[in-house]
Amino acid sequence: MSKFLKEFKAFALRGNVVDMAVGIIIGAAFGKIVSSLVSDLLMPLVGALVGGVNFTDWKWTIVGERASILDPDIMLPAVTLNYGNFIQVLIDFIIIAFCVFLLIKGLNRLTSAKKKEAEQEAPAPAPETEPTREEVLLTEIRDLLKTK
Repeated sequence: MSKFLKEFKAFALRGNVVDMAVGIIIGAAFGKIVSSLVSDLLMPLVGALVGGVNFTDWKWTIVGERASILDPDIMLPAVTLNYGNFIQVLIDFIIIAFCVFLLIKGLNRLTSAKKKEAEQEAPAPAPETEPTREEVLLTEIRDLLKTK
């Protein structure tokens, strides 16, 4: 059992896994920030511009509130499709996707700049030299043997 634990420890402490865990935690926190930005700042502004509309209240009622068949004193809630909430979540997604796109684009630009820098620092390849007399002779012998 200790071999299994050692293997798991080696796996868990590899750079990739730790980096991925940090990325997931930061990503979750970033998602909360963007959700708050959209729901608390952007959507109220858009709602005010459109005429005081709260998008999360937009819904289509399929079946209204009604009394239970079994007990008329109990009211069953309405069945609704909350498309306003969907619109808000969609805007959240678009903003998060755009931010991730910008982040990846910046990382790619940084990586390509480092790659160009490394290529410029790399020594030029040695120019090809003329084959020696011995190499020419061996090549001719090889070619003659191939034809036989």
